[in-house]
Amino acid sequence: MWKEFKAFALKGNVLDLAVAVIIGAAFGKIVSSLVDDIIMPIIGLLVGGVSLNSLQYTHGDAVLKYGAFLQTVVDFFIIAASIFMFVKLLGKLKRKGKEEARAEEEPPAPTREEELLTEIRDLLKNR
Repeated sequence: MWKEFKAFALKGNVLDLAVAVIIGAAFGKIVSSLVDDIIMPIIGLLVGGVSLNSLQYTHGDAVLKYGAFLQTVVDFFIIAASIFMFVKLLGKLKRKGKEEARAEEEPPAPTREEELLTEIRDLLKNR
């Protein structure tokens, strides 16, 4: 069982996924800090010095923290936009790499039919 687990855990895709999850978590923290500490205070200043994170509606004992929700929505859109741009960049790089690989490939050897047609053309030119 240990050997099977080791073979599974050390596959390239599993390791890539693990790295992606760790980097994604760190990226999420960075974006949250960007939104919490930079973007939302600027938005708060623009709308009259209000801290959006502290916006809430209270009715009796119930508290509706819509400011925190707004902040989470901004987090989501920044992360989604970043991932979208990253995926587009990767796609562009992959296409560019494929185009370069195609350009480096040698043209295919002429078929027997093409060789015969070339010979006929050359004979007709010589007449």
